[in-house]
Amino acid sequence: MNNNILAVVEDQEITKQEMINIIKNLPQQQAAEVATQEGRIRLLEEMVAGELLYLEAVEQHFEDEDAFKKTMEDAKRGLLQRYAIQRLLKDVTATDEEISAYYEKNKSQFLSSEQVRARHILVALEEEGHKIKGEIEGGLDFSEAASKYSTCPSKERGGDLGVFSKGRMVPEFEDVAFALEIGELSELVKTQFGYHLIMVDEKHAASEKSLEEVSSQLYQIVVQEKQADLYEGKLAQLKGKYRVELNLEALK
Repeated sequence: MNNNILAVVEDQEITKQEMINIIKNLPQQQAAEVATQEGRIRLLEEMVAGELLYLEAVEQHFEDEDAFKKTMEDAKRGLLQRYAIQRLLKDVTATDEEISAYYEKNKSQFLSSEQVRARHILVALEEEGHKIKGEIEGGLDFSEAASKYSTCPSKERGGDLGVFSKGRMVPEFEDVAFALEIGELSELVKTQFGYHLIMVDEKHAASEKSLEEVSSQLYQIVVQEKQADLYEGKLAQLKGKYRVELNLEALK
């Protein structure tokens, strides 16, 4: 048996390429599970089991049973329906002009939200917070104070929390952070985590994203809208071509 053949069940070979094709179509988590030798062995055993069940089904003439024929007919109908949709929609694209027109009409949808970059110092006790605030007001650098006193892991970065928009932090913290001016030291802010001192380093007002920034997203939106219109138009055409009767009373 050469190295491209993983198993033989009666006369049917299971090849390495067949396994590769199966793995390519697996969801990410399942693909990770067969990344090991043990995982590939389990997959091979499943492939062998499938061939064994197929042979048994053929020997028992399951394909002649009415239930199997009905299952095959249902599967065929579903596949043909999906294929018809795929054929209908596969060539739909969006031009630069269509993308630009959508952008101009829907600019309000493409706004970057207001953001701030802030540092904080987190402590458990209110008294300790007041003491640290006094030291900062007396000249101690905020970053040094954060590194020295804060209980938050951000202390390793001088309390830097990076840039964030509204909705990322708890409301009590967020309300103060967005109200501060750059370089302004907050009063103590109480949250579920303890007591915070906050200082804002940067403020970024909400702004309109450029066409270039959102062109890829817009392409998908325009294509999907055109596909939906094409699909609805095709259905309307088919309803005129074929007889359709609805019995809505039966749904009650």
